Amino acid sequence: MENEVKAKQPKVKKPLLKMPYERRKSMYGYGFLALWMIGTLKWFLIPLIKSFFYSFNNVQPDTGGMRVEWAGIDNYKFAFMSDPDFRTLLVEVLKDVIPDTALILIFSLFIAVILNQQFKGRTFARAVFFLPVIIATGPVYSIINGDLSTTGSSDASQFSTMFETDLVAELMNFLGIYGLSDSLTETIQTVTTDVFGIVWSSGIQILIFLAALQNIPPSSREAAQIEGATAWEYFWKIILPYVSPMILANLIYTIIDAFNSPTNQVMARILSVQSDWQYGTAAAMAWSYFAIIMAGLGIIVLIMNRFIYYEVD
Repeated sequence: MENEVKAKQPKVKKPLLKMPYERRKSMYGYGFLALWMIGTLKWFLIPLIKSFFYSFNNVQPDTGGMRVEWAGIDNYKFAFMSDPDFRTLLVEVLKDVIPDTALILIFSLFIAVILNQQFKGRTFARAVFFLPVIIATGPVYSIINGDLSTTGSSDASQFSTMFETDLVAELMNFLGIYGLSDSLTETIQTVTTDVFGIVWSSGIQILIFLAALQNIPPSSREAAQIEGATAWEYFWKIILPYVSPMILANLIYTIIDAFNSPTNQVMARILSVQSDWQYGTAAAMAWSYFAIIMAGLGIIVLIMNRFIYYEVD
């Protein structure tokens, strides 16, 4: 009787491959990553390799494709020795990036410390400083800065009056210090000329510093207050060591962002050469520019690592 009941019960097919739940979850992750990897390979790595290959060749458009002729390092020689603008613009950009980067880091840390305090309207203030990150496009930046040459409008006053940087010179003239010392006047004007650009470029850095400040344990402030430390001592002894890794991260981000800025003259020169159908020369300029940036970042990281405080568990 028991054998007849067992015979009537339907047979359940066992799965051929039994996969644990954690393994299935990891497979889902690999599936999503596969799409990103395919896109990276097709639209980033392959063009990157082709660009490096083109930098050693004379590349001209031809019927049905490109005509490629080996040129060795002639394109690199032309970029640094024969091109009338590339080397000069490269030096100018390097000179501008160094002080701008320092000002952006100092300003970002200062604003982050203020925004980390408790005050009314703190959320609105944070949104104001992060707003440029959302709308930080080349045309918007040009319109606000008063450069409307690419927007089809010739009247820049209605947009740029509130961002007029000549007010600094007028203020120095009012205070009677304008022209007393040419070096002092030039230094002040150099620092304040691009105030709006510095504020506009500090949104991400402020956010990173703010996240680092919020990770400082409250017990450290309580211990500092018990020991009688002033706010100045607390900043140098507690805040600065805690945020020092983020200083390095922001430094790298700021330098890369500056070198890829829409107002960067070196990038404009490379695009100009490319638009003249000189793909090999443009690729050589781009790769030279990239190598200089990476070498500079490597030196900066090696130096900064000696001053970074890394918390050890």
